[in-house]
Parts: sequence; C-alpha cells; structure tokens
Amino acid sequence: MFNRFFKSLSYTSAWLVLGILVAIFIVLYHYSAGAIRHFGFFHFITNQKWIVGEDGDGGNFGGLIPILGTIYSTLIAMFFAVPIAMGIAIFLTEIAPEFLKKPVGMAIELLAAIPSIIYGMWGLFYFGPLLQSWFGGQSNSLLTAGIVLGIMVIPFMAALSRDAMKTTPSVLTESAYSMGATRFEVIKDVIFPYAKRGIIGSIILSLGRALGETMAVAFLIGGVFRFPDSLTSATISIPVLIANNFGEAGNLQLSSMFYMALILFIISFFTITLAKFYFLRRD
Repeated sequence: MFNRFFKSLSYTSAWLVLGILVAIFIVLYHYSAGAIRHFGFFHFITNQKWIVGEDGDGGNFGGLIPILGTIYSTLIAMFFAVPIAMGIAIFLTEIAPEFLKKPVGMAIELLAAIPSIIYGMWGLFYFGPLLQSWFGGQSNSLLTAGIVLGIMVIPFMAALSRDAMKTTPSVLTESAYSMGATRFEVIKDVIFPYAKRGIIGSIILSLGRALGETMAVAFLIGGVFRFPDSLTSATISIPVLIANNFGEAGNLQLSSMFYMALILFIISFFTITLAKFYFLRRD
C-alpha cells in the first residue's frame, strides 16, 4: 500500500511540474495576445522602438533591444563565471588543504545567500565606477551588469560543481595517481568526465538564473532603450524593462510587457532544453 501511495505521489509531483510550466505559458500567452495581434510576431521582435502613446494606452513597442540586452548580459556573465566557478570547485575538491576546505566552502555558500539587491548596490556605488575608471564609458553599462551577474551565479555554479566532483570514487583517482598521472591529468581525464553531468547541470541552472535576474541588473545596466555600441554603454534587458514600466503601463504596453515575459520564458526554456539535450547526446 505504501509503495502504491509513494508511486502515485511521485507521478503527481512530476506531472504537477509540467502542469505549472503549461499554466505559466497559457497565462503569458493570454495576456500578450493583444500585442501579438497588434504588432505581429516578427515585427515585434525586430522592432527597436518602445514609444508610449500620448494617452498612455497606445504606442509603438518592440522587443529587439531588451532581447539583445538580456542575451548579451547573460553571455558576459557566463563567460566570466564558468572558468572561475570551475576553478573554485577544483580547488575545493583536489587542491585545497583540509583546514581551508570548510571555511572557503562556507564563504561560497554565504555569497549565494546574499540578496541580489545588495549586489546591485555594491555594483552601482563601487564596482561600476571602478570599471569606468579602467575602461571608460559609463559606470552603468552592459559590462558592469554582466560581470556582477557573473559574480552572483558563481556561488551556485561552484557549489553544485564541487558536489558533483566529490561523487568521483576515490578508487578512480587513486588508481590514476598510482599509474603516474599528474594532478592535472586526474582532474581532466578522471574527475571531469565522471562528474560531467553534474557540472553541466550547475551551468544550466546558473544560466537560468542569469537570464531572469532583475534587481541587480536594474541597478547596473542603465535602463536605457538603445543599442549598446560597446560593452561600456548602457542598455536594457527584458526583466528590467518589465520591472521599470509595469506599474504605470496602459493596456497595449501591458500586453507588450507580457509578450516580453513570454519571449523570456521561451528563450530560457529552449536554451536550457537545447543545452541539456546536446550534452546528454554527447555522453
């Protein structure tokens, strides 16, 4: 009886997750239908304008700039975060002496617990001006937002990758060392292949968080509806656009923002799905 109950509970939980995904899609599509009918699918995506009508209800809205801002800031974050997070995970599993593993591991977990708004304030008042003094441009920029976003996802990626690497059986690593392999060869040829699924999972989860981050990016990306002509220029992302304009939006603008949320949902879903299936296929 208990086995049947547990099996039913497991099936229900699994289908509930799928049901929530479908429900989110239906709600977003329902509220964005007005913008889809008014602007059209491809015209909205390729339109660079976001102009509110004089009565607050009409206007000319397009999603190209925030879509690109979201993609660019996420790419910067991942390029910055992945090598650092992998280095931290390797250090904690294979290199660090025992007396350092626990305090460094706790520090990584504490970084993951810091609210995103604190990262945003730190980036706004300290890190952004520092980057401006090094590279010029604006302190609130695509580069600032991307690097701070990368700093935010490093703890998640590093902690999950460390846990995945720890699952490597000691007999494998000891056998490799006994055959004369160097530490680098053990990490490259034994630990990484064994823990590959967990490492890929950590990167994918971090990618999902980076795509949807709002508060820190709202402080740092500039919130300006224009193409960034360089990494040190200000622009806008989809979450920042929605957060900044949702409260006072008229009907068409509100529908356009739901459309932007639907596009972000689709980008996140397909990016994570394609990454997952691609790496699983290579196993």
